[in-house]
Amino acid sequence: MTPIEKQQERHYETIKKTCLAANIAYLFLRVFYLVLFIIAKLYILVWVDAATIVVYLLCFLLIKNKKYYLYALICGNEFFAFIITTTLMIGFNTGFHFYLIGLCVVSFFTSYFSKHKRTRGSLVWVGLSVIIYLTIYFISNNVPTYYQIDHWLEMTLFTTHAIVVFAFIAFYLIIFVKYALSLEKRITNESRTDELTQLNNRYGLYDFFAKEKDKTSKVLALLDIDNFKKINDDYGHVTGDYILENVSATIKSTLGDSFLCRYGGEEFVIVLDKEGFFDRLETLRKAIEQKVIKYEDVEHHITVTIGAAEFKEGYSIEKWVNLADEKMYSGKKSGKNKTVK
Repeated sequence: MTPIEKQQERHYETIKKTCLAANIAYLFLRVFYLVLFIIAKLYILVWVDAATIVVYLLCFLLIKNKKYYLYALICGNEFFAFIITTTLMIGFNTGFHFYLIGLCVVSFFTSYFSKHKRTRGSLVWVGLSVIIYLTIYFISNNVPTYYQIDHWLEMTLFTTHAIVVFAFIAFYLIIFVKYALSLEKRITNESRTDELTQLNNRYGLYDFFAKEKDKTSKVLALLDIDNFKKINDDYGHVTGDYILENVSATIKSTLGDSFLCRYGGEEFVIVLDKEGFFDRLETLRKAIEQKVIKYEDVEHHITVTIGAAEFKEGYSIEKWVNLADEKMYSGKKSGKNKTVK
């Protein structure tokens, strides 16, 4: 699975979990209404609510089949119809109109997670919500309700709706914030990771340097693949990329406990503990030298030259890398395939 496919999979998994949780909450809420309407003997609303329970049970099939937009459309229109019906039948003071506020939040949430990420549809929902809100308010204040309900039921419904809608809004905002934070973290990680080798890139090195407190106990090594330009010229960049991947894999398996970075092109930066660093770098150099990298029936014997520099107080990351680069360049001039400290 490619990174884009993984990202889409996580995206739809977030939508699926949100829809399932919301549908279960809607279902429990409608069962709660059903009990209240039966107790209060509001039989028209009993049948209306029973029908909506059937709708939400069927909605589980839509979620299972990933019909998220259709699910959101059905829920939104059903809520509009239910809000209008209940408000006109038992009064504005029952608080069913609070759901119109929640629907506005859900519409923008749905817009963000849709394929096209357009807000036009959400603005339409907001406009409809305002029109419906004002309409049922004026009608309720000028036309008698169908049912005259007891004060206890009116207060129960009003309190329930105030709590549910605020919880409803908080739920969707929490989901959105968590998703946004995870997305931000993933973008940050990807911006500091080399796509080909999956090692840190230069920006990752800068972050490491800024966060590392005990730099005096570290050595920075700059590793360069010998004659890499000739490989690219003779065999092409696809072969060169394959070799880079293999070399990076050897670096990971040999010095995986150290900070590893593809600094650019065929250069790699390794930051490791000062104790025994030379022997460890030599072990890596020999492991790469002994490895045969075969690509398209051609065997490649790769060598690397490594320059290592200890950290001194006052060094910038550029100064540290430059010192290692000087050591590495010295190794190149004196025959390549060696570690210079």
